[in-house]
Amino acid sequence: MSSVTLDVREVHTLIVGALVRSRTSEKSAASVADALVEAELAGQGGHGLRRVAAYAAQAKAGKVDGFATPVVEKPRPALLAVDAANGFAFPALDLAVEPLSECARSQGVALAGFRRSHHCGVAGVVVERYARNGLVALMFANAPGAMAPWGSNRPLFGTNPVAFAAPIAGADPLVVDISLSKVARGKIMAANQKDEAIPPGWAFDADGRPTTDPKAALAGTMAPVGDAKGTALALMVELLAAGLTGANYAYEATSFFDDKGAPPGVGQLIVCIDPTAFGSGTLERFAAMADMVSDAPGARLPGRRRQALRQSLLKEGIPVEQSLIVEIEAIGR
Repeated sequence: MSSVTLDVREVHTLIVGALVRSRTSEKSAASVADALVEAELAGQGGHGLRRVAAYAAQAKAGKVDGFATPVVEKPRPALLAVDAANGFAFPALDLAVEPLSECARSQGVALAGFRRSHHCGVAGVVVERYARNGLVALMFANAPGAMAPWGSNRPLFGTNPVAFAAPIAGADPLVVDISLSKVARGKIMAANQKDEAIPPGWAFDADGRPTTDPKAALAGTMAPVGDAKGTALALMVELLAAGLTGANYAYEATSFFDDKGAPPGVGQLIVCIDPTAFGSGTLERFAAMADMVSDAPGARLPGRRRQALRQSLLKEGIPVEQSLIVEIEAIGR
């Protein structure tokens, strides 16, 4: 399969062009492109360029409002309520960064709840942005139904990522980013686009039977990480990201992958903490723990491999399949 190497600006331009041609404002398209480029740099292609066709189709159909203007309100001193207005999640996430950071520094801790939102991409990228500004961040995000309570085949939960980032004195942030399914659903989507089988243990078909067919997996449910423990955590995320914020639960949300139905209307919750709130020296204590993990034989600090990959791709360019470039360039023409 032939591929070419594009620099970050070329990838960004490719994405913006496709979205603008599909009823999306330049501003929103640029925000989405920023996030999808960061996904590619993180090595998460299922959340990067492979999302463009679905995003564009949804914008063109009105399932996502490409011209939406997100709104931030402050109902309590340490709370932000963000209405993504059925637009893309990324403009809303961008809008919250400054006020949430200011609020956390003022109050010690602050929360931002997002409703009427959409796919949030790589959650680790979102929280790392706060950590690079010296803050601790924790994010919960729900997604359309893709995972069943343990023992069932009814998809009540999304794959529901949880992400955490903390600044480290003298080093890049520590970043933890996990999906509560064994793999992110974007990997199933990518395998389906490539017409490739998925490994055993990733998913079940609609009848609850294990499958290696990505089409059957997309019509069925994802396998949870940690079995029953994973679905318990997924329930927790549903309550925090949707129950608390007023967003749609997973079973109420339409798919991120097609242009059918109403807007997904999912939610996210970001908890932001000023690490100096309990006193000085916190970043050094974080660094001490991080060093212990890094020095443990065979161990690697979460986020380091992705950060190294990012630097490499920024320097050398992002490899992209030629067929995918052709597909994106043809959108809206």
